[in-house]
Amino acid sequence: MLSSFTLAALDLVFPALCPVCEATLGAGRRDPLCGDCWSAITRLGPPWCDVCGAAPTLPATFYERPQRVAHGDPAARGGPTTEPLVGPPPAAGSPCATCRTSPPQYDYARAAALYEGALREALHALKFTGRRALSNPLGDLAAEQCVGSLPGGIDALIPVPLARERERERGFNQSTLLARRIGRRLDVPTRPGWLARIRSTRPQSELSAAERRANVRGAFRASDHAAGRHVLLVDDILTTGATLDACARALRAAGARRVGVLTVARVVHAAV
Repeated sequence: MLSSFTLAALDLVFPALCPVCEATLGAGRRDPLCGDCWSAITRLGPPWCDVCGAAPTLPATFYERPQRVAHGDPAARGGPTTEPLVGPPPAAGSPCATCRTSPPQYDYARAAALYEGALREALHALKFTGRRALSNPLGDLAAEQCVGSLPGGIDALIPVPLARERERERGFNQSTLLARRIGRRLDVPTRPGWLARIRSTRPQSELSAAERRANVRGAFRASDHAAGRHVLLVDDILTTGATLDACARALRAAGARRVGVLTVARVVHAAV
């Protein structure tokens, strides 16, 4: 770790630029993100649904008033709502209507922030332009934002595996980088070998929700090391939850006692 004096001296000679907005890093920086991009991320508050983690947004003005998250609302499929909360939210810790009628394979899911704006650009820079250093602030974001709502007794963090050819092409698995950073913050070991992708799948971004589920069905196999354990799956984004559901199913088949999900970002208008 560089001292603040050394970092300041280096910045004078080689000004560090934010990979999202290309501004020089300054006050509030979370290297390599600048302070403006870091503070622009829309955090998610405590979950209303204890299963899928549907949650209110926390405004950047430091959470003056929560926003309504239209989880499972067909009218919200065009994008996340920005309407103010009307009436009381669902009781904290109780399943939402979607999870009561069609529960996922995992026991609970938590996400740190909305998949939009600066966070979306940061995740794209991490995955597609090789800015691996971004896994540090993004992993910290997930840990800092979600640690209070994670249950205790987690035995291991398991990154969602990439297809072998995709990881070879990219040079790394972003979920593994994130899991290792989060694991250090939570003091929980990361076990990438406990879950493997056993067949190639099409990129999920090209598919509808139903196609995503079919695409990843049976695509993963878990190790017997997961048997009897409380494991936490780590990924960058929760969209429909299809990939994470397939991973959780494989871990259940291997005997995992409890399966949770932690992601940096969430597409709130997607039904999971």
